[in-house]
Amino acid sequence: MQLLVRNRVQDFAVWLKHFEDDHEAATAHGLVLIRLWRSVDEPNNIFFLFEIETVAKADAFMARPESQEIGIRAGVLDGEFYYLEEQP
Repeated sequence: MQLLVRNRVQDFAVWLKHFEDDHEAATAHGLVLIRLWRSVDEPNNIFFLFEIETVAKADAFMARPESQEIGIRAGVLDGEFYYLEEQP
């Protein structure tokens, strides 16, 4: 199963530093980064895809108070996420 996330941020470089710093916590919650993209037309619009162990563990990672604090410090303006299952 995968988790697709979109964030619009104030500054990509600032966001990326915080994102990378939180890598260990993401891994501990069963999230493995597969790919990271930036929009060509809007470089502060970011998309990233994780392989996840379970929805519950991914939800727990995103619900952590630290995740909320990091989002604020990283300059996240808005975002959305989707859990995806591969289809044959």
